[in-house]
Amino acid sequence: MNMLATLSGKMGTMSDNAAPTVHGRVDPDGTVYVITSAGERRVGQVPDVDPDEAMAFFTRRFTSLETEVSLLRQRVKSGSLSPDEARKQVNSLKKSIAEANAVGDLDALAASLDGLAPLLEGQAQERREARQRQHEETRQAKEEMVARAEQIASGNDWRGGVNRFRSLLDEWKALPRIDKATDDELWHRFSSARTVYTRRRKAQFAQQAQDREAAREAKVQIIHEAEGLANSTEWGETARAFRNLMTRWKAAGPAPHEVDDKLWAQFRALQDTFFGARNAVMAEQDQEFQVNLVAKQELLDEAEKTILPVKDVSTARGQLREFLEKFNGYGRVPRDSLRSVDSRVRSLEQAVKAAEDEEWKRTDPEARQRAADTVAMFDSQINKLASQADAAEARGDNKKATELRDSISTYQGWMEQAKKALEEFSA
Repeated sequence: MNMLATLSGKMGTMSDNAAPTVHGRVDPDGTVYVITSAGERRVGQVPDVDPDEAMAFFTRRFTSLETEVSLLRQRVKSGSLSPDEARKQVNSLKKSIAEANAVGDLDALAASLDGLAPLLEGQAQERREARQRQHEETRQAKEEMVARAEQIASGNDWRGGVNRFRSLLDEWKALPRIDKATDDELWHRFSSARTVYTRRRKAQFAQQAQDREAAREAKVQIIHEAEGLANSTEWGETARAFRNLMTRWKAAGPAPHEVDDKLWAQFRALQDTFFGARNAVMAEQDQEFQVNLVAKQELLDEAEKTILPVKDVSTARGQLREFLEKFNGYGRVPRDSLRSVDSRVRSLEQAVKAAEDEEWKRTDPEARQRAADTVAMFDSQINKLASQADAAEARGDNKKATELRDSISTYQGWMEQAKKALEEFSA
């Protein structure tokens, strides 16, 4: 009020009564009124000042309201406010306008806020549709996650499955909630799948632990048996025993990780002890057997030149028998040469055996008789068909005669083949 009195001193005295404006008026005592569709309402008093100044004081308040309305409209149109928050601010501002101690077109200012209603409804509808789309997308995403969780729960990926469930859970937490009934039902399925997997995994690992302990006990027993064989000089029998132990070792499966490698190192060392000693002895023997190898190779070279190819079975049979007597008179050969030497001997034996079989085939009296009988059968059939053809021609049935002579040609071809087979047999 002191500020207004100061303004009064500077401005001088005003007229006794100010003319009303469109939206307000000022009484001689400085009382200011705003005019709205509801009528005239007192908004305040500014005594001892010019009426225009008094009016200006309250119109500036209206200008401030206009600024607030403009800013609110901009925020609504930009979508920076949610429709609900915007409605709250619109209602609050409309109330402020209705009660404002200001002079201006308050009705139009309030109406401009009412004009935001369709825009807000459209934004609200868009948000509802967006929420619905998000709801549906979230529901589908969670259903897919549940399906993946149930798939993991039914599988046997005991190590990777844990990480996959952890990743799925993080994805689930990052998604918004949907309607309570659907969300609870999907979560129940997801949680149940995780529980099933966890139980199966624990049971699997418990069984694995039990199996690994059984494997450890079996391998300890195998090592105990191997210790009794490591220094044996019964090379053949002990080598077979070690092979059996290795078969049992593999069948036992893995022992606990912390002892499996140690057990294998123990077993492998025992094997190396035995096979190292055996190999040393065998290497020494192989040096002694080298002389036998040279002798047997020389015999083979000579026999292959003499016997092959087999021309006379009786002579080849005698040569082979003489060769084998000399060959077997020599001792063993080195192990790495045994297969090649035996292969050459078998080739000689097979060549003589094949010649014997061929000789028997040529001289087999029963087979020769069967071949002769076949030739005689074809000859008899040819003569029979020739007689039938002559008879057909005699009665003028040339078509039948032609068919019979065609059959004769076929049988003649078969008989020639049978004669060749018969000629292959010796007299």
